[in-house]
Amino acid sequence: MIEGLSWINNFILITWQKIAPLILISYFIIPNLFSIIIFLSILIGSLGGLNQTSLRKIIAFSSINHLGWILAAIIFNENLWKFYFCIYTFLSLTILILFDILKIFHINQTFFIINNNPLIKFLIFTLLLSLGGLPPFLGFAPKWLVIQYITINNNILLIIIIVCLTLVTLYYYIRICYASFLINYWEINWFNKIQLNSSKLFLILFLSFISITGILLVNFSYFLI
Repeated sequence: MIEGLSWINNFILITWQKIAPLILISYFIIPNLFSIIIFLSILIGSLGGLNQTSLRKIIAFSSINHLGWILAAIIFNENLWKFYFCIYTFLSLTILILFDILKIFHINQTFFIINNNPLIKFLIFTLLLSLGGLPPFLGFAPKWLVIQYITINNNILLIIIIVCLTLVTLYYYIRICYASFLINYWEINWFNKIQLNSSKLFLILFLSFISITGILLVNFSYFLI
């Protein structure tokens, strides 16, 4: 279903539509059952995106992966999942706005962006890595907190499982970045040059700056306080 939706509708589906179910789930916490659901969510989200070429499907499987982390946050802290969900919503909004402005839907379309705007191409893949939770990007902050709370509760097995499976998600993000930046490709004549006005460019740069450097800004403000 997500393959046939626009990027704006995709954003609504992977963020807004999760709020009501997550609130209801937070009132009925069954740790043993949740552990199984967390494992299955992260497993499906990690392995499902390995052989995908559609960016919409990759974002969908990434959403399933993040859902597992959110459920883990619900078990161990009442407010942690809200913080995780807010960060995830912001990162999803940033990258989906970028995809919507550039009108790209498949991985091979990103290969040609470097022809006229390498900065935009760099931002796309740093945002993907941030969404995947690679340090030191903002996307690592909520996962760091979830790992910390799980450690406090001595559930080491759950940490090992979710971290190892999430590394698979990072693997296919890094593989996309590697293929796009380092592998040679043919330049096609019919490819439309990307035209960004100043307002769109400022929006992309501002949101990307927060997504890329957010965790550093949080740490800096913490030490100042």
